[in-house]
Amino acid sequence: MHQMGGLTAPKHPLVSVIYNRDIQSVSSLQGVRIINNLYVVIFKSTNNCSSFMYGRNSYDHEEGTLVFTAPGQVMEFEQHPDAEEQIDPDGWSLVFHPDLLRKSDLSDKMSQYSFFHYDSNESLHLSEDERSAIEDLLKKVVQEYHQTLDRHSQHLILSNIELFLDYCVRFYDRQFFSRTNLNSSTVANFEKFLINYYAAGQASQQGIPSVEYCAKQHHLSPNYFSDLLKKETGKTALEHIHFFLIEKAKNSLLNSNDTVSGIAYTLGFDFPQRFSNLFKSKTGMSPTEYRHLN
Repeated sequence: MHQMGGLTAPKHPLVSVIYNRDIQSVSSLQGVRIINNLYVVIFKSTNNCSSFMYGRNSYDHEEGTLVFTAPGQVMEFEQHPDAEEQIDPDGWSLVFHPDLLRKSDLSDKMSQYSFFHYDSNESLHLSEDERSAIEDLLKKVVQEYHQTLDRHSQHLILSNIELFLDYCVRFYDRQFFSRTNLNSSTVANFEKFLINYYAAGQASQQGIPSVEYCAKQHHLSPNYFSDLLKKETGKTALEHIHFFLIEKAKNSLLNSNDTVSGIAYTLGFDFPQRFSNLFKSKTGMSPTEYRHLN
């Protein structure tokens, strides 16, 4: 990444904070898709968001935007006729290799930061205070790898990165809260989607709708969709789907003479035993036992 930006070699082999003002050239990246093997957090100041496209609502903060990408994802840089003029001078990127996290508590914790798998239109929009808080932590990371590395360096760098990411969790929680009206609409539309999906008989043909499929219908990434529902209702997308299935199953068991297998296939299960296992795990009894309740 340093070579692509015309920068000198990084001070640390596994982590770097790249400030856009130091980048010498980006012309070679215009219109290029890059397979990214690093964790990258990209900050774009709002007034200079030209290289990436971000979704925004009127009630979001306007002091900058964060986008998170994980190893294995593809980054695509937009093509501009005046590439050199498109660099956001206030922007920066926190970049670190997965090997930096090996044998650390943060390695096990990374899966909890689901925003590394959000789409770019689900970015984190920062207030002035939020931006200041995380940039102070970045300065500590830079300060650590600029001095002679010792036995404390690794721990202090990781501690500051972990605190940086924990703050981002808090800020995303704030963003979910500030979007309550929009999120409530998404929850209502999701419930309508499930009702219509089963009313149209799609389950019999296509099976149980996956979280990925449901998220796509709402133009959201699966992680963001599930996190949004969790914040708004206390249940993930998968839990919502299971709850809907169990309620439909209960109605069918008590109000029809359909066999358990027939109900399972109607709900979209490939194998009746999977339906029975899910039903028992959620209700504490088998479908047959539930049907014979007085």
